[in-house]
Amino acid sequence: MTAGPIASEPVDAPAAAQTERQKLRKHFGRFDILFFLLCTIVGVDTIGTVASSGAEAFTWLIVLAVVFFVPSALLIAELGAAFPDEGGPYIWTSRAFGRLAGAVNNFLYWITNPVWLGGTLAVSAATAYTTFFNGGKDLSTPAFYAFTLVFVWVGVLAAILSFDVGKWIPTIGAWSRILLLGLFTVTVVVYGVEHGLHGFGLGDFSPTYAGFVGLVPVLMFNYVGFELPNTAGEEMTDAQKDVPYGIFRSAIISVLLYALPILGILLVLPVKAITGLGGFLDAIRQVFTVYGGHVSADGTATLSGAGSVLGDLAAIMFILTVLSSGVTWIMGSDRALAVSGYDGAAPRFLGVISSRFGTPVRVNILSGLVSTAVLILAHQLTNGSAAKLFGAVLGLAVSTTLVSYLGIFPALPFLRRKYPNTPRPYRAPFPWVISIVLTLLIVFASVQLVAPGAGDQWFGSAYAPDGWSHAERWKYLLTELVPLVGFMLLGVVFWALGRPTRASVTSGK
Repeated sequence: MTAGPIASEPVDAPAAAQTERQKLRKHFGRFDILFFLLCTIVGVDTIGTVASSGAEAFTWLIVLAVVFFVPSALLIAELGAAFPDEGGPYIWTSRAFGRLAGAVNNFLYWITNPVWLGGTLAVSAATAYTTFFNGGKDLSTPAFYAFTLVFVWVGVLAAILSFDVGKWIPTIGAWSRILLLGLFTVTVVVYGVEHGLHGFGLGDFSPTYAGFVGLVPVLMFNYVGFELPNTAGEEMTDAQKDVPYGIFRSAIISVLLYALPILGILLVLPVKAITGLGGFLDAIRQVFTVYGGHVSADGTATLSGAGSVLGDLAAIMFILTVLSSGVTWIMGSDRALAVSGYDGAAPRFLGVISSRFGTPVRVNILSGLVSTAVLILAHQLTNGSAAKLFGAVLGLAVSTTLVSYLGIFPALPFLRRKYPNTPRPYRAPFPWVISIVLTLLIVFASVQLVAPGAGDQWFGSAYAPDGWSHAERWKYLLTELVPLVGFMLLGVVFWALGRPTRASVTSGK
């Protein structure tokens, strides 16, 4: 069963590729892949953002599950089983469209994750801490940096560890998600029985264009990631069987883990009280009063007794969940960047696998440094406003992530044409249709992230992100567009720096 990897190996593979691939270790099994995918796809940091759009958020969640999530699962299942090389999405893009396209695409795929870890995830974890352990009071600047920097570097350390050790972080994170979201959903039912629910009519579920613009990008951000385990493709024990198995099972679980909590938040909190940053945490505090505590007339929830204990436990699980999200994406995207380094699409210095750990330690350290820089810079630019920092960094992380799929999704039909004899344990139906639909959705979402409301009312009240006013639309545009263009140019630079590696090819090609 080696025909797949051999078929996708380019005739001009650099000598460095063989040297580094020999350091990889096989210890990534079927259930490891399933847990890894749950941590990859199910993130709790964006649940509040989705729920803040009201009942139609649930409608769009289901629509996107049908027209985006399922087709992307079908597409990645074929690519991951047919081309299970280390580096996954980089390999598919570069083999389909060339190393330059692979270099630019892969830089975007990688950079979004240290940006996300040092911005959205770190702020979400800090917010959970302040909400449940600090009396709701904001941390001082030194305390904020101390908490978030420890969060970032614990994540980096987990990514550095040998995969047979580091994979336990995704396993713990997957169970944290299941327990946290399951407990919250059950508690919403108990809360509804005792106190009644806000409720909404069928008309509230009606989809609108404003809802489409605001929700589709972040839902698509939540719904991507099936390809991430394939960044460790040559560390899998049986990729051709286990990849489709993990993808299809995680897809079903992921939709449930998103849909039920979002519906629960909408039932418990009035829409005007739901914020992108703290919506899910506020809902936890409110429903957990059934175990001990009360909700005051102004809507402030106070926990006591068993409610306080369970609330603190939920906060710990929330922090573990966002940490494991960052760790899994860093593990995967760092491997993809390292592969591009020894394949000649990035500096050779980065394309090194540690003989001791079997992980790309140099790229791991670089990710930690980028996360730290993003955290400090974003905190300074937003004057310490957690809501603004969360919104701006989330928008950048989402747009950078989605743009990287402009290389991944179209690769399927091109690889079928270029490598028709590669064994495909699973074949996706209608490859051209799936690729085109997914790519068009990505293009639309990317435009709306950079210029919310474009085509209707750019940065109007229905489209402006939380914490931003219409007068700040140009500032927001620059905060999103300049880094995105800069990242693409850096991808070109990385490709140019990989030229010496490309010049040294394996013998007997």
